[in-house]
Amino acid sequence: MKLIDLYVQEVTRRLPERQREDIALELRSTIEDMLPDNHQEKDVKAVLSGLGHPAKLASAYLDKPMHLIGPRYFDVYVSLLKLIIPLAMIISFCVVTFVGIFSYSGEGEVIPVLLGMIGDGVWNSLSAGMQTFFWITLTFAIVERYDTSNKTNPITSNWKEWTPEDLKDVPYIPKEKAITKVELFGSVIWTVIWVAGYFNANRLLGIYEKGVEGLTLVTPLFNQAQLISFWPLVMLVILLELGLVAYKWKLGQWTMKLAIANAVVHLVSLAVFILVFSNLAVFNPAFFDYFQELFGFTHQLNLIYWVAVLIFLLSSISDIYQGVKKAKK
Repeated sequence: MKLIDLYVQEVTRRLPERQREDIALELRSTIEDMLPDNHQEKDVKAVLSGLGHPAKLASAYLDKPMHLIGPRYFDVYVSLLKLIIPLAMIISFCVVTFVGIFSYSGEGEVIPVLLGMIGDGVWNSLSAGMQTFFWITLTFAIVERYDTSNKTNPITSNWKEWTPEDLKDVPYIPKEKAITKVELFGSVIWTVIWVAGYFNANRLLGIYEKGVEGLTLVTPLFNQAQLISFWPLVMLVILLELGLVAYKWKLGQWTMKLAIANAVVHLVSLAVFILVFSNLAVFNPAFFDYFQELFGFTHQLNLIYWVAVLIFLLSSISDIYQGVKKAKK
């Protein structure tokens, strides 16, 4: 009898106060009806085992679910979290970092300033992720509690109950050809970083010297006016890069068309890189004078340029090859 009392107690303590007495009587009666005459403890255990965990049985008595997000919405809920949270965090990081770099006046020690920008970006990114998680969770919790359909079958991303017909809309993506979200977000972050660097090159890149206020930029590497004059070409590359990311996102896997598009973007980017930096006017003459005075040479800077072109070329060839290789698998 003690086991029955404890079981009834464990069930009813999870219920609203006003329901406990009635349900306790009903449950106790049900258990006693299921027991044989002159029952033993093992009979009681068998009946309680058949009724299941007290929490599960208590949930069956409730009009509202005991879980925050139930199985009907859980799959869609998790899918949206995986999609929206990384996107919100990436956008937040990019916006904060972008604004920080553009608002940088060139004053102050550059390394602490850059670390501060990255720190602000990470903090705002985490904050955006937490807020997104909270609001999505709250929305699904409200939807679940106001769902009066009494249906328990999980719904699909189309907010309809699953049928075999839904399988026709699911693409089969082999693991070898899949494009991960990390790869896409990494591409977006990299694009934002080099774009911000391009439009602020005269405040970020050059020769730094240790002064009273710490490490400060004394001689910029680039002539910003000349560098910015190529902005239409740079914008073309930006649009191509972002378009390629969007195309990858849409497909979700490598195809030959995507591999060709990837090759075209790399070739255009390489051509723009060579066109911009082969023009010596984009470099600050004072930067060359500094090297001439300090090391007694400047012609080796041409060698650095060609090394940069070679690295860009090899990196592009490697990425194009990997794209074609994955598309053929």
